[in-house]
Amino acid sequence: MRRIHHVGIVVNRLEEAYRFYRDTLGLPLIKEATIPDQHVRAALLGAGESEIELLEPLEPSSGIGRFLARRGEGLHHLCFDTPDIVKTLTSLKEMRVELLDEAPRPGLAGQIAFVHPRACGGVLVELATPSSATADDVPAPLRLKRLVIGASDVRRASDALRSHFGLEEVAMNSGPRTEEVGGIEGLVALSMVAEDFHTLTDAFARAGTSLLRGTGEVTVQPASSHGVNLHISRY
Repeated sequence: MRRIHHVGIVVNRLEEAYRFYRDTLGLPLIKEATIPDQHVRAALLGAGESEIELLEPLEPSSGIGRFLARRGEGLHHLCFDTPDIVKTLTSLKEMRVELLDEAPRPGLAGQIAFVHPRACGGVLVELATPSSATADDVPAPLRLKRLVIGASDVRRASDALRSHFGLEEVAMNSGPRTEEVGGIEGLVALSMVAEDFHTLTDAFARAGTSLLRGTGEVTVQPASSHGVNLHISRY
């Protein structure tokens, strides 16, 4: 995997989500399209070397529509950028990893395929080989720092993600960057870094964003960020 291509967020309406993610956070809109076979209207916004994907269901019976009805707005999936999606899928099949897509198909991010959450510690993982400009070609005031994943068995989930996708476990504060969470499986929170923290906090004040302030950091309340637990810091 070359990078995290994007993090997918399900929203009720793109226009409403734009007011926070594009207008308040200042994330540049890279691409927007309606994807008929997925019954979704989607947009990609730049966030450093990664992107934020907003997903509006067009049919309540679609996968995204059922997610919205069951869980409400919020984090939906994680997408990795892979240079050759066909080779990646072949490798995963050889490892007997459970897939939702046996072959790639067109998506907003390029040629895409999904891995079943059961194979990834409860996380829906998308694979993409992009066919157009990437987010790091577009300046953005925020960049992705960290995703928080909840797991009932942290070690098992960590081992699966490292084995399937070639990820490395890195140290933080003299220890592994994992800790027992329990209770919730899947994507829990999104952490980002602001290039200009003062400008961002001014934008929050103008927009009336509900948040908790710390020293050099803010935590946006999910009601203001369309169901996402969002943490933004200076560093």
